[in-house]
Amino acid sequence: QVDLVESGGGLVQPGGSLSLSCVVSGGTTIINSWGWYRQAPGKQLELVATITSSGMADYADSVKDRLTISRDNIKRAMYLQMNNLKPEDTAVYYCNAQYHIQFQKTGSWGQGTQVTVSS
Repeated sequence: QVDLVESGGGLVQPGGSLSLSCVVSGGTTIINSWGWYRQAPGKQLELVATITSSGMADYADSVKDRLTISRDNIKRAMYLQMNNLKPEDTAVYYCNAQYHIQFQKTGSWGQGTQVTVSS
């Protein structure tokens, strides 16, 4: 099992920026792919962005050109740079990591971090 520790988030005004981080805690497991998800109050969990270990990224249409996902394979960390934030970006953001344990594909979730965009 891989533990993920998130940091970042907070309160920002519309048009502002925030950065989120997600780091693997302990062990030596290699992460195959990463993802950021979010859940707004009363809504379902939504995929925000994903990135593979080779750096291929994909984004939800609602965040393209505003959010940038990146990763550091050596540090076993993933980041989300969020620019030009909108009130509809308000949600709890969760990171996800996919990896193999004894050839079985599995995944872990971070604890979640609140992002609030409000004036």
